[in-house]
Amino acid sequence: MKIAIVCDSFKGSLSTLEVAREIKAGFSRIFPHADYLCLPMADGGEGTVEAFAQGTGGQIMACSVTGPLGKPVSAFWGVSGDGRTAVIEMAAAAGLPLLKPDEYAPLQTTTYGVGELVRAALDHGCQHIIIGLGGSATNDGGAGFAQALGVRLLDERGRDLPPGGAALAHLAQIDASGLDARLAYVTLEGACDVTNPLTGPQGASSIFGPQKGASPQDVAQLEAALTHYATLLASQSGRNIAHISGAGAAGGLGGGLLAFTHVTLRPGVEIIAEQLHLAEHFAEMDLIITGEGRMDGQTVHGKAPMGVAQIAKRFGKPVIAIVGSTGKDVELVHQVGIDAVFDTVSHPADLTTVLQEAPDSIRRVAENIAVVVRMGMNLGIDNEKV
Repeated sequence: MKIAIVCDSFKGSLSTLEVAREIKAGFSRIFPHADYLCLPMADGGEGTVEAFAQGTGGQIMACSVTGPLGKPVSAFWGVSGDGRTAVIEMAAAAGLPLLKPDEYAPLQTTTYGVGELVRAALDHGCQHIIIGLGGSATNDGGAGFAQALGVRLLDERGRDLPPGGAALAHLAQIDASGLDARLAYVTLEGACDVTNPLTGPQGASSIFGPQKGASPQDVAQLEAALTHYATLLASQSGRNIAHISGAGAAGGLGGGLLAFTHVTLRPGVEIIAEQLHLAEHFAEMDLIITGEGRMDGQTVHGKAPMGVAQIAKRFGKPVIAIVGSTGKDVELVHQVGIDAVFDTVSHPADLTTVLQEAPDSIRRVAENIAVVVRMGMNLGIDNEKV
């Protein structure tokens, strides 16, 4: 029997491959001679760089970049084993976790460091760059990203704009003549699991601004600034990004990418699945096991297990999910190809205890599932007669 174990991380507890290791340990007690394939998985958000580097035999590169408030931060990006592809989590340079709650400042935060990460990947010689768009502390429409790569955003007096989305209200001229020429010769993809436009009621400021500390007044100010930014971009470059699906991702970084590069915005789970060649692997498997820390109705909206299941179903493979816990509307996952879901929390406990017990809990549940699989095999049930 051939079994593929392809899970997202259990955040705050175990990495993707640590989860897979425990599942394999549990299954191996019942099926010691099975062929196991353990691969990391992610959806473009936290953990994507780690999953990509592990899955391609690559490495994680450390570097110092400009953080969301303009101070240096220690960031990272991943490069594939062949050195051709880079993966960047924009949150590593401009993410909300880099700030304390009392430091949230959506009017001033910048994506400048994201541009510096892209520049590092270009310096490394990468020909394909994937940027995970999620977890941002910013609302600058990708302005800082563009400035880091050579674009000048000028006010009426010809001065460079300061960082942050609010400053875009004073934008008078866009000079892209200094944009890093290497961008024209690389394939750039944005891993994006939202469809929000840049502006409007469903745009970056209105929907995501409050999560980053924006007051109603801040939201109105940022909305006006991004609207002006988009209008000027359309008039000076011919690129109308205001209402494009995904342009509002990561505080409008999706829009900035569309404005200044030849990016393609795609669901992150699709991009990572392609990089890991999941379809080729799954064609040879008998059973697929996936999972994540919490599975609920949101899983069907581009999360890693959904992507795993959809690929598995192309080949008619059964899919079992092992998760930390389940939540509201979890039954929706059956519609995207996950046949059964098992959570691993067996008794009431505080969060610290649950996290500590996670390895043993996952292993125990995996072993019990394997016992049931073996029983089914021994029964030899003909599905057509059931």
